[in-house]
Amino acid sequence: MKRWFQSALAAIALALALLVIASVLTAGPQAGASENETEPETRELVVGTKEAPPFAIKDDQGHWSGISIDLWRHVADRLKLPYRFVDAVSVNSLLENLQAGDFDVAVAAITVTPARQQSVDFTTPYFNTGTGVAVQTERITSWGPVIRSIVSLSFLRAAMALLGLAFVAGALIWFFEHGANESFGGGTARGISSGVWWSTNTMTQRASGGAVPATLPGRIVAIVWMVVSVIAIAVFTAGITSALTTKRLHGAVNSLADLSAVRVGVIRGTSTEDALSRMHIKYRTVVSPKDGLEALQNGTIDALAYDRPILAWMIRQDGSASVELTDVVFEPQSYAIALRNDSSQRKQINVALLEVQESDWWKDVLFRYLGQP
Repeated sequence: MKRWFQSALAAIALALALLVIASVLTAGPQAGASENETEPETRELVVGTKEAPPFAIKDDQGHWSGISIDLWRHVADRLKLPYRFVDAVSVNSLLENLQAGDFDVAVAAITVTPARQQSVDFTTPYFNTGTGVAVQTERITSWGPVIRSIVSLSFLRAAMALLGLAFVAGALIWFFEHGANESFGGGTARGISSGVWWSTNTMTQRASGGAVPATLPGRIVAIVWMVVSVIAIAVFTAGITSALTTKRLHGAVNSLADLSAVRVGVIRGTSTEDALSRMHIKYRTVVSPKDGLEALQNGTIDALAYDRPILAWMIRQDGSASVELTDVVFEPQSYAIALRNDSSQRKQINVALLEVQESDWWKDVLFRYLGQP
């Protein structure tokens, strides 16, 4: 009986051991799968980029460098994220591939806009800038801006205003003089034309051909007109001289308002298109920044609006003295890394970006590419 009881206990113990082993084997893979689901993705990330010096530069061997590229490499190394670069033709193409799931990350000179934020996600901005304007170097070498100023709508309005004043003064002179002064008689058309001729001669300080107001009201009008015409001519001359001198010495674009009077070029598919449309400034598009710079040098456009640091880099690399960057800056911009909406790395990338931006390494990168800390 005792041996039978011991055998039963041994059988029960063996059965329990088998159950424990089976449960461990069954639960092990599930626990491992659960752990893998909570761990960050370790698969190779597809990073889309496009040429946008000095933020993304591709050399002849196909190697990438630049502010944004170096920044991504630094962040990816800190987070131990495997990745590979894939080229794209434009920022729009980058974002479309990102939205479609073909890219995991997009790194270039990508501006954060409300429209883009609706389709993809962005990290915290790592570079703040604005839209700049490049123009031909026209100081002292070209009368083009002067000629365009003379035939501009503002010039014509000022000239028409002077002619309008001369007509009013001549009509008043005729009204008071035609019945008592033969110089302003001979019918309505002839009399008014004589009065306008007199007021124009008086305004330009030319001899009036002997026609002199004879009545008291006519002389009062004449005195008032002489004073007003001197002031009007002085103001008109000063304004035109100032405008022409500014155009002659400083070029065609000295303020944002000047863009409305010149031929502006923008890169197709950039946020600058939206900015100029909102400001009701007409523009023509070019395919790439290089094409825009060539169009500016060839005189096809008068100004090229694009991201200011990229324009500065292009002008410096081109080495040509025919193009310069103006002081005009508009539409503040923020560059960020674009991510898929379902990306699980956004938070850790943001933390790494904030840490990197406070480091001396980041200051060295900006100084190396832009010459500024």
